Amino acid sequence: MTEAPPPMTARAPSADQHLGPVARFLRATEIDTRLLGMAGALLLIWVGFHLYGAIFNGFGAFLTPRNLWNLSVQTSSIGIMACGMVLIIVTRNIDLSVGAMLGVTAMVMGILQVEILPDYLGLGHPAIWIITVVVGMTLGTAIGCLHGWLIAYRGIPSFIVTLGGLLIWRGSAFLAAGGKTISPVDQTFALLGGGPYGAVGATGSWIVGILGCLGVLWMLRAGRVNRHKHEFPQRPMWAEAFLAAIGCGAIIGAALLVNSYPWPVGILKQYYERQGLPVPEGVFISHGFAIPVLILITVGILMTILMTRTRFGRYVFAIGGNPEAATLAGINTRWMTLKIFALMGMLAGLSGAVASARLNSATNALGVFDELYVIAAAVIGGTSLAGGIGTIYGAIMGALVFQSLQTGMVLIGFDTAVQQIVVGCVLVLAVYLDNFYRSRSK
Repeated sequence: MTEAPPPMTARAPSADQHLGPVARFLRATEIDTRLLGMAGALLLIWVGFHLYGAIFNGFGAFLTPRNLWNLSVQTSSIGIMACGMVLIIVTRNIDLSVGAMLGVTAMVMGILQVEILPDYLGLGHPAIWIITVVVGMTLGTAIGCLHGWLIAYRGIPSFIVTLGGLLIWRGSAFLAAGGKTISPVDQTFALLGGGPYGAVGATGSWIVGILGCLGVLWMLRAGRVNRHKHEFPQRPMWAEAFLAAIGCGAIIGAALLVNSYPWPVGILKQYYERQGLPVPEGVFISHGFAIPVLILITVGILMTILMTRTRFGRYVFAIGGNPEAATLAGINTRWMTLKIFALMGMLAGLSGAVASARLNSATNALGVFDELYVIAAAVIGGTSLAGGIGTIYGAIMGALVFQSLQTGMVLIGFDTAVQQIVVGCVLVLAVYLDNFYRSRSK
């Protein structure tokens, strides 16, 4: 009987002797350098806007619990759609209609819960918001299926199909309500948009934080077991400990941040008046994590699993890397394309629910220019327009970077025209850096 090979441990020291200390650190921890760069850029943006406000306006308003909490909520809608846009761009397609899909699904959901369902179920019925969200996501999926069918089975370029969809669904949203604003939405549905009541509070946030830390530790443990099973080199234990500390530290820090943002005084008065009680002196009720942020996190986790742990995800990257080779390998690229656009439509419908709930209304302005913001978020997050490269967490980080730029420029008083110029420059720079990175990687 042959002796079993010893378990693989850390890489041999001789392999890293020619590397500098930073390169050895990155090699040992296997940290994605693009993610590290985006984190650095995000930190630079936050600190820069905060210092600018402190120097020129006398008060730095960016790095405050209130602003960062609102920033996370504002990022949610774009981030949800950016998760789907990654798949679209990875497969060398584009979707210019996501903003219009958001608008039409939000309008249909608004009409459904304000003008139709209360007549049958009664005002405030607990099933109204569930039916509304299901219908909105189903409508988005159906629109995505139509786009995917035209692209995959009728050979029309995705640029043309989704450009036409942008115009068609934007016009349909206007006609659906005759140009009216539909409000207010169902009270339970409105919680999906955040706000003091649309958050899980301090206790709920700590539960989320603990579960998140346990998830980080489980992933690191599962990674070591999987590497041992396939006889791959293991990361050093200090690198595992460092990654655990960074992951858990970021989650606990986020929980501390959202719990340090209290309910406004007006909301506190309303809350206690409804109970017939005076407002206690010195009362502090934390917002905690907003529901739309938790929705974004859930979508990000599920989409990451889909892209990295399933055959569907492998097919997506295979199509993006070489569509002809994928077809020859037996992948039904047309059926995959239809499913990818259907998934994008479903996420647009979910994003429409979050966006309309946040405004407590469905308006014709919902989703205008969102297609550009979503594409920018995906590209800034490292998704290559050449196809074959992209990550879900990168798209979410890109959405946060993009929204941070917009929020910071609003806080310091930049004109809308200047905001558009800055965002355009950042988008072009992101594509340039992507091309540069790919050329260096060859």
